[in-house]
Formats: sequence, C-alpha cells, structure tokens
Amino acid sequence: MKHILPFLLCIIAGLSTLIGGLFIYLKGNKNKLIKNSLAFASGVMLSVSLFDLIPESLTMFQYHNKNSIFLNITIFIIIGLTIPLFIDKILPNKLENNKLYKLGIFTMIAIIIHNIPEGIATYLSSETNIKLGISITIAIAMHNIPEGISIAMPVYYATKNKQKALGLTFLSGMSEPLGAILAFLFLKPIINSTIMGALFAIIAGIMTYISAIELLPAALQYEEKKTTIISFLVGILLMYVNHLLS
Repeated sequence: MKHILPFLLCIIAGLSTLIGGLFIYLKGNKNKLIKNSLAFASGVMLSVSLFDLIPESLTMFQYHNKNSIFLNITIFIIIGLTIPLFIDKILPNKLENNKLYKLGIFTMIAIIIHNIPEGIATYLSSETNIKLGISITIAIAMHNIPEGISIAMPVYYATKNKQKALGLTFLSGMSEPLGAILAFLFLKPIINSTIMGALFAIIAGIMTYISAIELLPAALQYEEKKTTIISFLVGILLMYVNHLLS
C-alpha cells in the first residue's frame, strides 16, 4: 500500500491531461480556435518555465552548489534551448508535413520530458508524506489540463483525427506515472537535488524555446492579433494563479 497510493496519485495527475484533450470537441471558427489555443499554450509553457521550473531549479541547486547557482542554471537552460533544434532535425519532413502537426508533436515531446521528473518528484514526495503528495497531485493536475489543450488542438486540426489527438495527449500524460516507475525501480537511490535542479532548468529551456520560437509566432500569423495576445496573457495569468494557489 505504501507504494500503490503514490503510483495512483501520479496516474491521476497524468490522466488530467486528457481533460484538456477534450477541448477538440469545441465548436467554432477553426482559425480562431487554432490561434487562441496556440497562444494560450505558449503562455502556459512560458509561465510554467518562469514561475515553477526555474524557481524550483534554484531551490534544488541551493543544497549543493551555492557558489555557482546562476551559472549552473544558465548552462542547463541553454542546453534546454538547443534540444528542440535537434528534435526538429529528427522529426520527419515528408510524413504529415504540416506546421501545425509539428507544433503539436514539439509540445508533446516537451511535456513528456517535463512530466517524467514531475512524476519522480510526486512519487518520492508521496512516499514520504501522503498529504504533501495529494497537494502536489492537485497542483499538477490543474496545470496538466491546459497542457493537454496545447497538444490536442494543433494535432487535431492538422490531422482531423480525434483518436490521434487524444492518443498523443494520453501518451504525454502517462509519462507522469512513467517517472514514478523509474523512481521506484532505478532512480530512488541515486536521485538528488542537483540532478533534479539540472533537469528542471533544461526543461525550462525547452519550454521557453517552444513557447517563444514556435507557438506564439505561429499564433501571430493569424488575423486579429489582439485576441491572440489576450489568449497568451490568459495562459500566463492562469498558470501564475495556479502557482500561487499550489
């Protein structure tokens, strides 16, 4: 029972991503839905980087590297900023060569990389203090919902395939319990605050790149840029409020 409940909490947190995937069933103007969802996703990812990942990385590095905290974080953020460039080279150009589809895949990969250490942290916290684990699970579930939107909407409108959109959203969510499994089987004896700090900084770099270089510019290509900026700011504000409440 000691191990089962932390796993269940990670599964619940992961499955909440699918709630965001259900937004593909919204009816309305296609271009407006696309641009607003891309801008909203951009705001969400940037907000998660600025208000959650970077501060968490700072906290983690303080335990072992007080004299070089900012240098370490800067190096790992830069590593994170370069990773999407390599992902772009790996993604097939001829199979479903669609900018919108590629944005969805980019976002899915970033969120998977984000969710794995998140699952590790949730599992380890829940094993030590189940009340803390429940609080962390609720906070994660709240920000996994808009992350689900950011994957499902571009994939659906690129492929017109609801199953694929929901399937990829589900896959990204299940990386949360995957992190718990990795922690249980392999990482628990070796994981430390420095490794987690580096991971959070790298993920912040990846998410910042996708937000600023991929999602927001794609959203701004559509008309009515004022509503695009509003959607972007709503994404930032929503995650900031979630951060304050968690």
